[in-house]
Amino acid sequence: MKKAIIFALVAGFSTSLTSAAFANELAHGDANKGRTLSATCAACHGADGNSVNPDWPKLAGQGEAYIIKQLHDFRAEKRTDPVMSAQAKGIKSDADIADLAAYFSSNKTKLGTANKDKVSLGESIYKGGVLSSGVAACSACHGPTGLGNFAAKFPKVSGQQTKYIVKQLKAFKSGSRSNDPGKMMRNIAVKMTDAEMEAVAEYMTGLHD
Repeated sequence: MKKAIIFALVAGFSTSLTSAAFANELAHGDANKGRTLSATCAACHGADGNSVNPDWPKLAGQGEAYIIKQLHDFRAEKRTDPVMSAQAKGIKSDADIADLAAYFSSNKTKLGTANKDKVSLGESIYKGGVLSSGVAACSACHGPTGLGNFAAKFPKVSGQQTKYIVKQLKAFKSGSRSNDPGKMMRNIAVKMTDAEMEAVAEYMTGLHD
């Protein structure tokens, strides 16, 4: 069991190191065109993708392929949200989606601040999981610094809004969000308590890549 966990952590570390290289291979959009198209996104996500409202995710620095997947999932109703479903369906073409993804991906994520009272538990879960309940370490997929794995379309979580992370974990747990391949996130979230979700979300917010 311990060997499997160590292997997963090592694998996650190695893939995160190569994700930046893969990002260039996956990039097909035009960031300059995406900047122009992003005007309608700014109200929720900020002009550069760094949202101020904790209910909305930061898109700045997010993996390009991940953004593209989520927008397509919203359009196809594989993922639903009262605001984003309509917004995604309003994007005229696949090329526009790629351009928007290229723009937001090219921007830098503004650093977040974690709640110090919850960081210790959050770090423990992020790096080592929760063995007693079978929760896997977040770092195995999202990398030791939260950079994510662009090639595998695992999102960047470092600096992300705490409230948004908790909301998504609860959505995966309830099954109201189900666009994770192989139920990867649902199988993890269903084993987590609210306190564990909040702690790991705080830790992710304070992570710096």
